Order: sequence, then structure tokens, then C-alpha cells
Amino acid sequence: MGNQELDQLRKQIEDLNLQLLELINQRAELVQKIGRVKETGGVNRFDPVRERSMLNLIKENNHGPFENSTVEHIFKEIFKASLDLQQDDHQKALLVSRKKKPEDTIINIKGATIGDGNPHFVFGPCAVESYEQVAQVAQSVKEKGLTLLRGGAFKPRTSPYDFQGLGFEGLKILKQIADEFGLAVISEIVSPEDIEKAVDYLDVIQIGARNMQNFELLKAAGAVKKPILLKRGIAATIDEFINAAEYIMSQGNGQIILCERGIRTYERATRNTLDITAVPILKQETHLPVFVDVTHSTGRRDLLLPAAKAALAIGADGVMAEVHPDPAVALSDAAQQMDLNQFDQFYKQLQASRGAAKVF
Repeated sequence: MGNQELDQLRKQIEDLNLQLLELINQRAELVQKIGRVKETGGVNRFDPVRERSMLNLIKENNHGPFENSTVEHIFKEIFKASLDLQQDDHQKALLVSRKKKPEDTIINIKGATIGDGNPHFVFGPCAVESYEQVAQVAQSVKEKGLTLLRGGAFKPRTSPYDFQGLGFEGLKILKQIADEFGLAVISEIVSPEDIEKAVDYLDVIQIGARNMQNFELLKAAGAVKKPILLKRGIAATIDEFINAAEYIMSQGNGQIILCERGIRTYERATRNTLDITAVPILKQETHLPVFVDVTHSTGRRDLLLPAAKAALAIGADGVMAEVHPDPAVALSDAAQQMDLNQFDQFYKQLQASRGAAKVF
């Protein structure tokens, strides 16, 4: 074979490569259109039956010289790339996506700028039980130079016979404490009709794990101009978590803090399993700040400090934990709350570990 003939054959290959490229890109444009139609209709992007049907048709019309297994492998890669393309389009369309907004969202809560690269801390009792109880915790929080206080007024519990919270009376106590100590307060709201009333009492509205996919509640939270702390559902995937945040933002409220609080697995050593890798994934996929609730994820006082260290080390914007003046008599989650002395030691050691990390 002469050089001229080889050059001609190579030229044919190059022309075919360009034709294939053009056809692949035409196919990709059709895939994107199909993806948008599926999203509008609420249809799953991946359809294994459809994929198998296409592969069978391709193999039936394959006359070689490639083996069917080779052809199937090539087209499976094309199908996978097409599915990834639809996923990219979906993520670009999401308001919470970092592809939509590359810069970090920073939320100002009474001077605390959440998402600014510095860690923030939220402490307080699991449930608001009395003014005196919350005031003792608030005093300890204030003494540490912190500004964010949590406390449950509405308590969705597994058993209908467990303490359900003080409701709006609890919110009034939180508001009084916030005014007296100069703190910002965070508390959970469980009913859409209570969202607007809660705005008068709270600086941050929490949507708890059990309500992560309460879509009417999410939409109601999106309609107010208050920061929302959204906790991951107990069995929610990260994609479901992100889309729950999208419900809020789609209604106009972009002040959202995501909170990883552990997911349910077969492991029984802890109350839940802290998905620590969710933090960098959420930071990569969204522009929203991410907190970690070390109390509900572990359910164990002895694991609060190492879990908090891990959360900050992997890039969390903040840590939440529960504190009670006397956990032994707490009306909810007694076993996992720190008392005030334990809180002092916890925060002291956490700050010391952060200082040591900066040295190196």
C-alpha cells in the first residue's frame, strides 16, 4: 500500500469521524429536548426498558465487522453520556445549583454571616420547657460570644403520647429570651398555616427531618422573607434533599441553610448514621451553606465532640447541638443533650482543636 492510498484512507476515516461527531451532537440535542419533556411530565430520566429496546434494535441491524458485544458497549457509553447530559441540564435549571449560581450564598442572621467561610454554632435545648430552662442555656451561649440559639416549640414525635412541645407559648418564650440576651433564635414549624405567624417570633424557621418532603410546608416557607434551616429527611437521598430546598427557593426565598442530621441505616450503634460526605457533596452541588446536627445524627453525648470536629474538618459552615440545664429531667431526648458543664468542655475542646488545626 502506497503512501497516497494510506493518506486517502485516513482522509476517509477523518471525514467519517466528523460525520459521527455531527450525528452524536445531533443526538445529544434530541436527548436534551427529551429530558426537558420528561422533567415537565415528571417522568424519570432513565428508562431501562427503552434502553434495552434500543440496544436490541442496534444489534439486530449490526452486520459487522464489530461483534455485538463491542457495539453494545459503544452505545451504552453513548447512552450513559446522554443521561449525564440530561442530569447536567436538570442541575443547571435548579435555582439551588452551583451551576446556576457559582458564588456561595451568605445569609445574615442578626450579624452572623452564615456561609462566609467561618464556622458558626447553634446550641440550645431539644424542647422549650420553661423560661428559666431556656434562659440558663441562653446565658451560657451568650458567655461564649455566640449569637444563635435553638429550641423546639413544636415537637413532632414518634409516639403520640410523648411531649409535643409548648407550641406558640414556646415561641413566645424564645422571642423573650432573644430580646433579653441579644440572640437570634431558631425553631421548627410543622404546619404551613403557622409559618406566617412564626415570623413574628423567630429569626430562622426550621423545617425538620420528618417534614423535609412536606411540600405545602416547603412552599409556605418559600413565601416568607426569613432564613430557613432545612434538615435532611431520615431516609432521604441527597438528590431528594436538594430538590426539597428547590421547593423553597422556587417560591422566592433564597435564604436556605441545609442541615445534615444523619440518615437511618442498619447500624444501631448510633441513633442515626452521620453521612459526613454529604457536606462536601452539598457544597459542590449547591451554593447554600451546610450545617451538621451532631446531636440527632449520633444520639450519644460521647460522640458529639468528634462528630463536630469531623464536620468542621470536612467543610461544614456550622454545627448544631443540644444543651439542657439538667438533661436527666428533660421532657425529650434526655440521653443525648449536654448539661451546662459538658457544654463548656465541649465548646472549649472544639475551639482548641480548631486552633491546633490552624497552626498546621
